[in-house]
Amino acid sequence: MPKGRATVRDIAAETGVSIATVSRVLNQAGNVAPQTRELVEQAVERLGLRAPGPRGGRPKPVAGAVYVRCPYVLTDYFGLIVSSIAETLERHGRPLVLNAGEGAQHTQALARLTGGHGLAGGHGLAGAHGLAGAILILPPEPGEELVRLQARRFPFVVVDPRTPLPRDIPSVSAAHFSGARQVTAHLVELGHRRLGVIAGPREWLASDARMGGHAAACADGGILPDAELVRYVEPTIEQGYRAAGQLLDLPERPTALVAFNDKAAVGAMQAAAERGLRIPDDLSIAGFDDIDLSRATSPQLTTVRQPLQEMGRMAVSLLTRLLDRHEVEALHVELATELIIRASTAPPN
Repeated sequence: MPKGRATVRDIAAETGVSIATVSRVLNQAGNVAPQTRELVEQAVERLGLRAPGPRGGRPKPVAGAVYVRCPYVLTDYFGLIVSSIAETLERHGRPLVLNAGEGAQHTQALARLTGGHGLAGGHGLAGAHGLAGAILILPPEPGEELVRLQARRFPFVVVDPRTPLPRDIPSVSAAHFSGARQVTAHLVELGHRRLGVIAGPREWLASDARMGGHAAACADGGILPDAELVRYVEPTIEQGYRAAGQLLDLPERPTALVAFNDKAAVGAMQAAAERGLRIPDDLSIAGFDDIDLSRATSPQLTTVRQPLQEMGRMAVSLLTRLLDRHEVEALHVELATELIIRASTAPPN
């Protein structure tokens, strides 16, 4: 049977349970034994059934708390996203269950979420905590795990996905391509032709999009890409410092550095200062994110503002629509970025 074309009747025949029981599982109703729920959900995952339209009126909203997973330290970047999610959930009257910190990267959180037994009434975290859905921030798990979670009919939204997602998994992110294009175009318009790039990790979806935007702006300015001028690093001050040092020690150093993270840009400023380079007289530096740190440097950092708090609010809005059983068509939402020009960029000397 082609995946995605199964019916409720097919699932009932496959599992040997009644059509009414299959419907109760699909509608997240109670009064279903955990073993039966797991049997039906496994058949749904295997055959690819899509939820049938409601009969006899609109289905009831899904009640319960929202699980927010942010397996990173809640500093200014992730802290802003999580805070806005918490505030918005409170306005919607939804309790929050938070899983955060770098230690959370090493837990099998998504597998434990449903525990192999579905939603409310199962043996996983969802059943234990009465979870209705989840918001996953930059999830480190491979895309296959997210697809499996979706197949178990657990509602969730991804904020800033690390890898490409199927179109029917809701996500919210910033417009990385256009943001990078704006900041590189700004440097090109100033007259820079030799641009160093401190990019994020190669495997991140945002890194690909930002490098694409950078390449587009270079092409607009008639600048050929140079792999020698690109470094892929983790978004930290230390990694930015190390990458900038490598670029600035080239026989022909760049006249400008664009870092796709404000912390990496601050590290680049440190590397420049150690080499006696004045910013922006000898070297222009730009960042990405517009966190508080970008306004604490001297000179203040030209950067691309990401709407971090709005990303959190939009994630709650999408999840609320899913839990209220509304149709959600714009599943991959990109929020506009804004170039913030400050004193760290100027025409080349």
